[in-house]
Amino acid sequence: MLSRDRWFVGLIVGVSTLLPLSAAAQPASPQSVISSLSTRPASSASRITEAPSIDGALDERVWQDATPLTGFVQAEPFEGAPASEHTEVKILYDEEAIYVGVVLHDRDPSLIVTTDTRRDANLGEMDSFQMIFDTFRDQQNGFVFGTNAAGVQFDAQVRDQGDEATSWDGSWDVRTSINATNWVAEFRIPLRTLRYGPAPQTWGVNFFRNIQRTRERAYWSALPREHELARLSSAGELRGLELKTPRNFKVLPYAVGAANRDFTPGAATERDYDFGFDAKFGITPGSNLDVTYNTDFAQVEVDTQQINLTRFNLRFPEKRPFFLENSGLFTIGKGDELDLFFSRRIGLDENGLLVPIDAGARFTGKVNGVNVGVLNMQTDDVGLNPGNNFSVLRVSRELRNRSGIGAIFVNRSATGDLAQSSDWNRTYGLDARVGVGEHFTMAGFGARTETPGLSGRDFAYNVDSEYDDGKHRGGFEYGRTGESFNPEVGFLEKEGGYSRMFFRYHETMRQQKIRDWGFREWQPHLQYTRYEYLDGGLNTAVLHLDNHWDWENGYRIDTALQGTWEGFREPFEIYPGVIVPVGEHGGLGFRMNSNTDTRKRAFARLRWDVGTFLTGTQNSPNLQVVIRHGGQFTVDTNWTYRSISLPEGAFHTNLGNMRVTYNFTPSVFIQSLVQYNDRTDRWSTNLRFHLLETAGTGLFVVYNNTESLDGLGPINRAFIVKYVRQFDLLR
Repeated sequence: MLSRDRWFVGLIVGVSTLLPLSAAAQPASPQSVISSLSTRPASSASRITEAPSIDGALDERVWQDATPLTGFVQAEPFEGAPASEHTEVKILYDEEAIYVGVVLHDRDPSLIVTTDTRRDANLGEMDSFQMIFDTFRDQQNGFVFGTNAAGVQFDAQVRDQGDEATSWDGSWDVRTSINATNWVAEFRIPLRTLRYGPAPQTWGVNFFRNIQRTRERAYWSALPREHELARLSSAGELRGLELKTPRNFKVLPYAVGAANRDFTPGAATERDYDFGFDAKFGITPGSNLDVTYNTDFAQVEVDTQQINLTRFNLRFPEKRPFFLENSGLFTIGKGDELDLFFSRRIGLDENGLLVPIDAGARFTGKVNGVNVGVLNMQTDDVGLNPGNNFSVLRVSRELRNRSGIGAIFVNRSATGDLAQSSDWNRTYGLDARVGVGEHFTMAGFGARTETPGLSGRDFAYNVDSEYDDGKHRGGFEYGRTGESFNPEVGFLEKEGGYSRMFFRYHETMRQQKIRDWGFREWQPHLQYTRYEYLDGGLNTAVLHLDNHWDWENGYRIDTALQGTWEGFREPFEIYPGVIVPVGEHGGLGFRMNSNTDTRKRAFARLRWDVGTFLTGTQNSPNLQVVIRHGGQFTVDTNWTYRSISLPEGAFHTNLGNMRVTYNFTPSVFIQSLVQYNDRTDRWSTNLRFHLLETAGTGLFVVYNNTESLDGLGPINRAFIVKYVRQFDLLR
């Protein structure tokens, strides 16, 4: 068994080592990139000496003289057809910024859909425009900027052609206007907000328009419908740029005051104030150094509560801005199942309580074609628990045709007088991916950990493959995790060691007969995941046999045969007093997911699980209802009820939340999150007012309240005021 494990880890290491030597994975030269993209559109930007006014009206002479980019092509609903509405994009630049002016023609602007007006709102659910700049022309990483007709600021980073990471907030401006036959967007993106190589530059670029009333997606550089804007290997080119490298040094000091009342008998109200700062230095045109002192995250929304009815660890998302920026660079693993580095381990304990962060620094950028990320953070002592120093080093390199290699090192060491010499943990990892043609991808990683006093198999690896041509999608994965694998600064959902196998097959059917029935598409698919203990035997397994029916009117229903099986080697207390015995339990059930038209002012989503659950049955609906008005006012209510009936005992749980948001402008909003959890017998309120200035700075007012449901009244209340200001010292 051990020899097989070493063989799989060796495979990962071997792929990582041999990729640079293979002809198919050599780093692409500029000449070969241009040759391979000869069928892709190309354009150039106009250099100007007088900057336009950013007011949402392209009436200056510099805009009128610029040559527009046109010819948008649909990905949805009719792949390859010309866009139903004409779009014109013009690009200018000077020594300080890139300027993009867009005219989005519309036969009836009264039908424009606007569902949200906050910064970083989901533009995929409304009429919108986005652009992506691949500033190093590596065909895998880029900066995204977008807006809707209300002038929302949306920005994101893309890594490895993956999902858009909206956690990145840059300093830039956009203004919009709606006219009788079109809507207009005018962008100004300072060069110091971007990172790029020396002049002359050729960037990868693509533009995307969403017309929500017909659910149309159209691109300047055409994409198949299975791909998104992040598919940079299919982007066009922006040539002939002669951009200088502006110096970049920004300081973001903050001041915060708080009053905290604990309603424990005899406790007094605590009042406190503090200050700190973040700073950003432009080291080279392609790299930045971020520094933080006395780090504070008071403005961040609280976690959405979960109820755990499994044996496994719950994962709560990272929401803190300092850790979210460039977070994709540090990611290796299997998403929500296994992460070699998970930033929530820094500054938060296992119960989600704050641990003071004294200071930290992060260097990210591209050095001689290699992506480099270095992070170091120092936390303070808390009671009898020592402070810790966290260090992460990540390097990766893009290769041709969506391929790449990388490595990571993660270290935690206890510090200070309370620290013991054996209190440390380390993680080492390698990863690689290989793109074959346009539709096939293989990827994998191998890792091991070191923990004093812990012996045994301390490795983890996973290899996966996927084929996706837009109609047929299939994939297979296999991996193993040792019982002593212990990434203390990472995340591991299932502890104790396991092997993992995953299989998926997915069809997308769009025949005319299906469209004649009123559907856009039918997606039958099958997924099977199985985890086994390292010495054999079932740990857990999930079978999912589903049908997605997508109506043209925006309605959708998914009907699935859902099977779950669990192998218990020791009794498991799933609920107080309800203990599931040793053995293999589970069986088949039914799952339905459905939603009404999400473009409407009011819509609903329903998920319902019924059927076998462990040794008994369940009846578990989840209902979400959203009501909104004009993109300014939104009420989002979610309720989950689980009724579990087992021979060992019956019980039910309730978990609900309501998020109410009012957007005064795209930069000023107030939001409340009220949560109810009958497992803890508490309800809580998080009320936040944000007056944003730029890149996540501004005034933040936060009120938190936790109440008991058993008649004891309030448990805790806190009121926080924080102000962050950005100073651009070299502007």
